[in-house]
Amino acid sequence: MKNFNFIGIDLFSGAGGMSVGAMAAGVDVKVAIEIDKHTAITYQANHPNITVLNEDVRKVKINGLCRTGKNDVKILFGGPPCQGFSSSNQKTRNKRNENNWLFKEYLRLAKEQKPDWVIVENVKGIIETENGFFFETIIKALKKLGYTSNYAILNAADYGVPQIRNRVFIIGSLHGVKYEFPETTTKRHITVTEAISDLPNLKSGANYHELDYKSETKNKYQVSIRKKSKKAVNNFVTGNSDLVLKRYKHIPQGGNWQDIPGKLMKNYADFTRCHTGIYHRLKADKPSVVIGNYRKNMLIHPAEDRGLSVREAARLQSFPDTFHFYGSIGFQQQQVGNSVPPLLAKAIFDKILKY
Repeated sequence: MKNFNFIGIDLFSGAGGMSVGAMAAGVDVKVAIEIDKHTAITYQANHPNITVLNEDVRKVKINGLCRTGKNDVKILFGGPPCQGFSSSNQKTRNKRNENNWLFKEYLRLAKEQKPDWVIVENVKGIIETENGFFFETIIKALKKLGYTSNYAILNAADYGVPQIRNRVFIIGSLHGVKYEFPETTTKRHITVTEAISDLPNLKSGANYHELDYKSETKNKYQVSIRKKSKKAVNNFVTGNSDLVLKRYKHIPQGGNWQDIPGKLMKNYADFTRCHTGIYHRLKADKPSVVIGNYRKNMLIHPAEDRGLSVREAARLQSFPDTFHFYGSIGFQQQQVGNSVPPLLAKAIFDKILKY
């Protein structure tokens, strides 16, 4: 039986959530492409041996950067920008949003590279946007390129991520394999407390790159996520005004802005139009809600009157503690929120490597 080497190319890589999962499964990622310079710095710092192209994908050519041998299996993977497909974004959820067409660059590079496998990740809203136009276009284009594809909506919590996060994966094989999506890897969802209870206590505006852990590991998730990390890093919390901190005190676990007295919301033009994700306090005994733009949504720590730290959010995304984020706190928060959870990605790649 031949020994195959699995070679990865990460498009729209972000900070590298999919790459972390791919490498954990045994994929040798060679190239990553990311347009945002701060995010590219984070990716490169954590993956010094990978060629990171901090460029617009529309200008990228990979030929020569990812040579493969006879026994190499090439995997092209990534998630084209998804904000335009999000159900919470009705303003640019249409054909006029240029970023909604960047999947064409993914297809261009698939045609150029002829990878054995392609993986396209996105929010589930892509299936509904413009009555499914973008989703169906991707499926048809992959078929035209010779790929047998399959898709599914997966919940990250079913694969050991302490977060309810539904994502669409389209997976195509150049060799006629109809990919069967992995069975769930956990019988019971990991809770917020199980994910972050060993991390330091913090206050609003905390600004500590490195701190001691609050305790020893308390469960298997913490053991697996801490690995060889000796300190908790990226302990950065957005600083809030006294008014916002007063609002936090009124919100129970699982509650939101609706629990805040109206007299504390007068600076809103019409606070009754806030969506339910605003000022949401996480439940300690449940997985987190989606870690997206958690600073803007003001996701609240389950027990402390403050927002989440960068490291806490990274834990809820299943990033190992050895993974460090760089840039201002705002850039770090964005990098974490936009990432594909590594444990979810690992489950996808584990199955591919079995074929």
